Amino acid sequence: MTAALETPQIAAEDRLRADLYNYLGLILAGPPDEMLIDQTASLSGDDSDLGKGINTLAKVAKITKPKAVESEYNKLFIGLGRGELLPYASYYLTGFLNEKPLAQLRQDMVAQGLERAQNVFEPEDNIASLMEMMGALIVGRFGNPASLDAQRTFFNRHIGPWAAHFFSDLEGAKNSVFYASVGSVGRAFMEIEAEGFRLSNE
Repeated sequence: MTAALETPQIAAEDRLRADLYNYLGLILAGPPDEMLIDQTASLSGDDSDLGKGINTLAKVAKITKPKAVESEYNKLFIGLGRGELLPYASYYLTGFLNEKPLAQLRQDMVAQGLERAQNVFEPEDNIASLMEMMGALIVGRFGNPASLDAQRTFFNRHIGPWAAHFFSDLEGAKNSVFYASVGSVGRAFMEIEAEGFRLSNE
């Protein structure tokens, strides 16, 4: 008889955190299709700031059509030459693309066993990739789940210094309608994560 491989137990709260990181990564990686919009419309939250943000996002998703959100996405992130927002850590932290924050992220990705997918050509320090990486670290998608210390280090180094600012900009962007609600959810979630990591380090 062979012993069953032990899979590390992930706490329900951590699975929910990872799910929200993964959702944000997916919704920011490209315009959502009808299925993702429908899934978004079925979300429900509580009375917290994050929960209220999720409820508002679900309401907006119910009246959102794929064509409209694709146009919005393109204006926000692609545009003619460039979109209204540049969702990259390097840009937010230095004012330029492909700077030191990207080099540091690439070193940390190697250390964590993370690598860029062959079909992805965006710099790795874009917000969608970072959300996906954080979700992967929490549940151990590419190895063992990351310890709380490792999660805190990655968050504080690559996400905490700029992501809440980005999500706040997304909330208020001129071309944001559907994505304004995504911005509200992201900002509230980043604030919760930053505070959680701060308290866990005391």
